[in-house]
Amino acid sequence: MCKFLKERSSATYGELANHFTVSEMTMRRDVGILAATGQVLVVPRGVQTARGFLAELPFLERIQRMGREKELIGRAAASLVSEGSSVVLDSGTTTLQVARHLRDKHCTVITMSLSALQELADSPSVRIELVGGVYRSSSQDLVGPQVYEALSGVRADRVIFGAAGVSLLGDVMVNDTDAAQGLVRAGRQRILVVDSSKLGVEALYRFCELGQCDLMITDDGAKETDLEQLRKHVKITVARAEDN
Repeated sequence: MCKFLKERSSATYGELANHFTVSEMTMRRDVGILAATGQVLVVPRGVQTARGFLAELPFLERIQRMGREKELIGRAAASLVSEGSSVVLDSGTTTLQVARHLRDKHCTVITMSLSALQELADSPSVRIELVGGVYRSSSQDLVGPQVYEALSGVRADRVIFGAAGVSLLGDVMVNDTDAAQGLVRAGRQRILVVDSSKLGVEALYRFCELGQCDLMITDDGAKETDLEQLRKHVKITVARAEDN
């Protein structure tokens, strides 16, 4: 629906129902969910894009991309978080999957991700500490010097973070300057979670060296040649469906 509205800016409930082959009642319910999060505006007879919607769309698209692979990675990473331990959880769509698999554990999660906060908010066993900062709609997280200052005093059992790309030369890379500096130093064990589409890919900025990570978790779509090259820098776990 987000992609459809991006192209048209607005639509009636009837147009949406016809396009997606569902009832208008179903469409009204789904529109209500998007409206509650500020992504669309409900208008007479239909819906239109809200201000800021285009900035949020990339995150919504990333949630869908490589969904199976991210779920496998999230499950594998969450299995490493022991009962009673603490974890710093980066923002992003792969780390969101980690959060979903932490819901039933007794642990402390320190995060700047509002999506992770929402995912874990009703968990009776997870203690959440939210790192403050400036809201960034494109990734649904908090950024800025406040995040760096808060993380500088944290030494959790683990830190789990993602990246936009991992070069075969051993660089962990991101596409923005707002990436949480100090994140790598915030945990005793540093776990990088990236789906296979990001291996051998370079982004705009170098975030850290792959060798600074203790473990990288990726999915079974990774090329063996890429894994061989990257294993020169870090230990790698490949999450597979049959492992679950």
